[in-house]
Amino acid sequence: MVRALIVDQAEDKKVSASISEVDASRLPDDGEVDIAVEYSTINYKDGLCLNGLGGLVRTYPHVPGVDFAGEVTNSSDPRFKAGDKVIMAGFRGGETRWGGYATQANEKADWLVHVPDGMTTRETQALGTAGFTAMQSIMRLEENGMTPDGGEVLVTGAGGGVGSVAVVLLARRGYQVAAATGRPEVAEYLTGLGASRIVGRDELLDDPGKVMESSMWGGCVDCVGGQVLARVIKQMKYGTGIASLGNAAGSTMHASIMPFLLRSVAILGIDSVAVPVPRRSEIWKALAAEMPRDVLETMTEEIGLADVPDHGRKILDGQVRGRILVVARG
Repeated sequence: MVRALIVDQAEDKKVSASISEVDASRLPDDGEVDIAVEYSTINYKDGLCLNGLGGLVRTYPHVPGVDFAGEVTNSSDPRFKAGDKVIMAGFRGGETRWGGYATQANEKADWLVHVPDGMTTRETQALGTAGFTAMQSIMRLEENGMTPDGGEVLVTGAGGGVGSVAVVLLARRGYQVAAATGRPEVAEYLTGLGASRIVGRDELLDDPGKVMESSMWGGCVDCVGGQVLARVIKQMKYGTGIASLGNAAGSTMHASIMPFLLRSVAILGIDSVAVPVPRRSEIWKALAAEMPRDVLETMTEEIGLADVPDHGRKILDGQVRGRILVVARG
């Protein structure tokens, strides 16, 4: 039997989640690799799936969990063998396919990545897709020309999972980090992670209505989108980039094209779902090398499967600070 967090939809379309024991035969069986799940995590997308929002889940009952890591128990693919530690993330796992909120999973070998040397399954999920996306964003920005001597780098939504990790990684690479947040109570937390100063969300929403503003930012990791992103575009320095990865503040914006034409500003779309496996491995290896484990522990809250629904609501309400680690067998 498999212990799993099952999300189901009633006739009135109301969605609810509960812990159940299900027969292993109900798991997907078209993958080459069986995995004993050890840890998972909670991302914004998980919050949507847990609450039946965003149209991500197409069929019920369903097991969410976009990310997980664990140990291979059986494999028909030569790239993996019993005892290997692996990471599953992306490829719409936990959305269109049963995910990581269970003690067992079956996955396609093409979607899996070995846990990097020097890293544990627990650490990979303390980081999760949020940490992966933070590193992916920084790598894209640096490939676009961002350097520590190019000016302050702004991180919006800095108190969340992606933002918190981005602050840590940027500071460790020598950047001056301005952390933007709408929660004054996390200011001390963010400076502890390495932010050189705090920018209030209201400062970014108080738009004077100009087509362009004074050049301020040498780069930006934008976790929120909406009119916050529209404002930041007007404040970017010449030739700089914005890694756009979230829409917590809205999926649309009203903006002028003039910063693109006159300052050569670039918006770099960040998608973590369909990243090719070789690039995934590169990003995970960079995280293994650069993320300080003591700092990771300070920003991680550990919970069990039964606690996931409550935290799924909290992440949608912007009440989660840092990272949530889910112990699959806890």
